[in-house]
Amino acid sequence: MTAVDDRPEAKTAEIGRARRRKEDQRLITGRTKWTDNIQLAGMLHLAMVRSPLAHATITNIDTDAARSAPGVIAVFTGADIADIQGVNITAWPITADQKTPDHLPMPLERVAHAGEIVAVVAARTAAGARDAAELVDVDYDALPAVLDLKEAATDSVLAHPSLGTNKSAFWQLDSKEGGTGEDVDEAIRQAGIDGIVIEREYRQQRLIPAFMEPRSTVVDPTGEQVTMWSATQIPHILRFCIAATTGLPESKIRVIAPDVGGGFGGKLQSTPEEFVTLAVARKLGRPCKFTETRSETMVSAHHGRDQWQKLTLCAEKDGTVTGLKVELMADLGAYAAIVGGGVPVLGAWMFNSIYKFPAYRFNTTNYYTNKTWVDAYRGAGRPEATYAIERLMDELAAEVGVDPLEIREKNWIKHEEFPFTTVAGMTYDSGNYEAATAKAKELFGYDELRAEQQQRRDSGDPVQLGIGVSTFTEMCGLAPSRVLGSLNYGAGGWESASIRMLATGTVEVITGTSPHGQGHETAWSQIVADRLGVPFENVEVLHGDTQIASKGMDSYGSRSLVVGGEALVLAADRVIEKAKVFAAHMLEANADDLEFAEGTFTVKGTDKGIGLTDVALATFAGHNLPDGAEPTIDADATYDPVNFSFPHGTHLCAMEVDTETGATKMRKYVCVDDIGVIINPLIVEGQVHGGLVQGIAQALWEGAEYDEQGTLVSGSFVDYTLPTSADTISFITDHTTSPSTSNTLGTKGVGEAGTIASTPAVVNAIVDALRPRGINDITMPCTPERVWTAIQSAGSNQSEPAPADAQPHFQADSANQDDPGTATEGAGE
Repeated sequence: MTAVDDRPEAKTAEIGRARRRKEDQRLITGRTKWTDNIQLAGMLHLAMVRSPLAHATITNIDTDAARSAPGVIAVFTGADIADIQGVNITAWPITADQKTPDHLPMPLERVAHAGEIVAVVAARTAAGARDAAELVDVDYDALPAVLDLKEAATDSVLAHPSLGTNKSAFWQLDSKEGGTGEDVDEAIRQAGIDGIVIEREYRQQRLIPAFMEPRSTVVDPTGEQVTMWSATQIPHILRFCIAATTGLPESKIRVIAPDVGGGFGGKLQSTPEEFVTLAVARKLGRPCKFTETRSETMVSAHHGRDQWQKLTLCAEKDGTVTGLKVELMADLGAYAAIVGGGVPVLGAWMFNSIYKFPAYRFNTTNYYTNKTWVDAYRGAGRPEATYAIERLMDELAAEVGVDPLEIREKNWIKHEEFPFTTVAGMTYDSGNYEAATAKAKELFGYDELRAEQQQRRDSGDPVQLGIGVSTFTEMCGLAPSRVLGSLNYGAGGWESASIRMLATGTVEVITGTSPHGQGHETAWSQIVADRLGVPFENVEVLHGDTQIASKGMDSYGSRSLVVGGEALVLAADRVIEKAKVFAAHMLEANADDLEFAEGTFTVKGTDKGIGLTDVALATFAGHNLPDGAEPTIDADATYDPVNFSFPHGTHLCAMEVDTETGATKMRKYVCVDDIGVIINPLIVEGQVHGGLVQGIAQALWEGAEYDEQGTLVSGSFVDYTLPTSADTISFITDHTTSPSTSNTLGTKGVGEAGTIASTPAVVNAIVDALRPRGINDITMPCTPERVWTAIQSAGSNQSEPAPADAQPHFQADSANQDDPGTATEGAGE
């Protein structure tokens, strides 16, 4: 098990230590302040009236009955707040000619998806507001709605008639045109003559982020400034969006993200609900609060994924890949979200994954439909790419007739070849795929499970065993600002940090990152404690308040540690440099003769020294400082990364598949990730476990489903199958370490790794179990019904159809996994 040690020993290295999280005491005992817990004098509660139709013209809104309801203060339609409601921003138009429909927080004439806000009620209580919202009578003229992505491509029905098309933009990366490789069409033509060409089409189903804390917003317009509390991942970006679209001066807007209960990208947004709450509060001159119900989350918070992927892979007869062509169709939903159009583009650099081949072309065509808008969801572009290439590598292995791991090893970048510039133009700085795979195979018992698989096949066991492989990489540390600029993204990728050396010995750290459950307060304290040589307990981390942390780019894309952590290091080093001058003065020595270690300046070759915290106290007093010196050793830093970081790993999954019922059961899951230097193994372990469950859920259970009228029929957890801990097994996790060379900490990022790698591992395992029956794909989620149908459709060598009351054939008293006593748990071991 991972060791946990909370002994307050300042001299022990903190980086790499499995500290319990500082923030957990308040988070798990209810002593924190979620946005919905905020109470202000005179505060009103809001309830949104939402469209039940996917596409319709608003002909009339009768609010009289709602206005007369008990406790109701006001009811507003879009027309009532048109002058101050602002617009939702699209920060990433991926092409100059991208078509982008106006996205008003509360539309005036037409709704474009079910769940869109058409009116808002302000009342003294939340219950009163919700009851009154039921009394708002809205007349609609239904319009034809386009709900299917492939139908959207035909323009037979338009999501936004004024655009004249459903196509938002077309974006392409071509290795020949970009000078990073060869002509993929020629590679495919040549492989068609004397090699292997594999064409596949995969579906990335639409998913719904399911954060623990629903979105919630409180706005107080009564002071010198407008203050917004919001359960958001992006307080700094949100402040900018408000200022840019409402006319409020940025200096008069304070956004506070208190403790936030999860995000997964689902709170990487400036939402209509935030803008409507702000507008109502300003209209009424009173504090207002809106907290959504879980059903509102499902229908109106942005969704993720939703792509059709068409891929053509070509190779030599021995399995050496020579080219890859990727054609995507991406469903943006009804509107272009803040980075929604760019999510498919992020995958452009990841479809080649860990493999080296000479020819590549990626393109995506983004379309609008009359469904909830789509944006970043854990991994954002990288899970989609990893799924496709890892499914394809299994297909290639089957075509060549070799083990899936053998085909990967033939094509991956060898550890001695780093740094390596890929066919997509990305330079991977470090990695060792051989080491991660070797460790994963050993922990998994790969050869033994392959032998068992063969035995089951030979005996005709109705429960077949499949082994799934996923060797992956991702790009983290989003992102070098110059790269974002070249892609027409509206902001940079730098991060900010400040360190305040207080007179009492406490160190205040202010970070521009904004956590929503990742454990920043603990990990940031460990970094600073090591760098400044102060006790871990003496470091206080402040975040998520634009008045305290005035600069920042917030948290998403596994960037917080890689970029924000490096900003911390820069700030800490500046503290030391400033303090060194004062220490030299106090020690009556030359600054060049001082050394700094474990929090103390010493004069070289002597026992004379002074602690950093003593320097801080002397600076606070200011009685004896060098002439003309500024009396502070506080420091700020802003760091812009020079490159992305590239975590990687090998995930192996064993799935049992009941060929008579279609039921599947996870037998064993092993992952070995290389995420560079680990700051806190305990935090890493938790993030890997959470990520694995999220990715496995896409493979087996989750999927947003609409009916023909555009109603979200999986709009509650009764219909949307979100797994719990009871649905999963005990994972075996470990790591290898190839430090990143693009930052001094050597970190790479871990928050999205489990999600990215696990989905193809699970589906590959299910397909592997059924491949002898001629099955080479099952559309996600791989429900028993879909597996059973695939078996029935596969050909004449299958079993007779199972009776309607057939039960899974798994042994009733068998464990759902191998004996956990044989497992090696914990990345910190």
